[in-house]
Amino acid sequence: MASSSSPRLFYWALTSALAGFIFGFDTVVISGAEQRIQELWGLSAGIHGLAMSMALWGTVLGALIGGLPTDRYGRKKTLLWIGVLYFVSAVGSAFATGAVTFMVARFIGGVGIGISTIAAPLYISEIAPAEKRGRLTGMFQFNIVFGILVAFLSNYLLGGVGENAWRWMLGVEAIPALIYTAMCFGIPESPRWLIGLKGDRASGLAVLRLIRPSDSDEALEEKAEEITTASQRPRESAAFWTNRLKLPILLAFLIAFFNQLSGINAVLYFAPRIFELTGLGEKAALLQSVGIGVTNLVFTFVGLYLIDRLGRRTLLYIGSFGYIAALGLCSWAFFTENFAIVPICIFAFIGAHAVGQGAVIWVFISEIFPNANRAAGQTLGSGTHWVFAALLTLVFPKMVELFAAGYVFLFFCVMMVVQLVWVKLMVPETKGVSLEKIEEKLGIR
Repeated sequence: MASSSSPRLFYWALTSALAGFIFGFDTVVISGAEQRIQELWGLSAGIHGLAMSMALWGTVLGALIGGLPTDRYGRKKTLLWIGVLYFVSAVGSAFATGAVTFMVARFIGGVGIGISTIAAPLYISEIAPAEKRGRLTGMFQFNIVFGILVAFLSNYLLGGVGENAWRWMLGVEAIPALIYTAMCFGIPESPRWLIGLKGDRASGLAVLRLIRPSDSDEALEEKAEEITTASQRPRESAAFWTNRLKLPILLAFLIAFFNQLSGINAVLYFAPRIFELTGLGEKAALLQSVGIGVTNLVFTFVGLYLIDRLGRRTLLYIGSFGYIAALGLCSWAFFTENFAIVPICIFAFIGAHAVGQGAVIWVFISEIFPNANRAAGQTLGSGTHWVFAALLTLVFPKMVELFAAGYVFLFFCVMMVVQLVWVKLMVPETKGVSLEKIEEKLGIR
């Protein structure tokens, strides 16, 4: 890959990854508003959990249907319309007049998030060279955590503007949504979609020429032919739910399953509430939540630096050990009322997630399926991720009511022990391998 293409590639990857920034912002901005919303509309624990999880149920729908527009209309158009959904959701949430209108607006934003977790990593993986694919696709995760940090910081800064502070917290998302949508007009379509799915070889070659300016015409034609061959399988071979794809299907399901059974979304959504359980005041709890965002950002940098050096599997090992230690200590702290160490344990947990699952999940899912099945595979992994995220967010307020916090963190800790066993027994390494060659590595014929 010629160096002259790197700035262009970086800009395209960054634009697509900005969908992740708004995803992260939207996911966590609710943490600063959730207690005020419960008070304002007198919501019971059950209805409150439904309201807080409504964006995630939208995300489930978006993840389940996102592969359809991504394959039919293209990666670029899908990314652009994600921005429109984000904007509508931000404005609707800010001006909500009751719990129902609030939930509808949050649901719309969730649909955008769900589709973004399919289209954005998939687009980046399809334009990136093998040796840079981990870092470039990982920019989606970096932007998620950067959005999380900005949301925590925004909530802290807006927390004192009055009784309608929560409306400002949610409405400010409209600004990055507009910027992202405008930037999407400047990116090209994926060459793998143009050649493999649309059958437009000339346009696909034109994009490949932009991506690989130093390659000869012969080399570009050879790459286009490789994409064509990988995409044009007999109909029965291109089917998704087949024995042929059982390994990538199982890997995508389990990495998404374990991602959420770590408790990451519960911690991010309810961080101020968790810190208040330790005796911190409301404002101090919001400030501690900013610390979560900073920790997440710093360790995501570490994860992106290491992902193409140490590999995906090694980072999952590191993250698993970190999860187990942090969650185990957090459980012990709540049982013994040694609350002083809870913020440290939570920060360690966030760091372990950022280096391990956070850095790896979207990269790994976008790599392990063949060209003809990549959108469907991304749909499976993303859908699994968001179903469990929504379920956990729905039941977490009730879990904290019914069980001591120590038991909740102990459950998450045990699940991460199971993840460690899974990484040891099943997870392959995909670093530095072209998307077409990964098919061979996984035994897909």
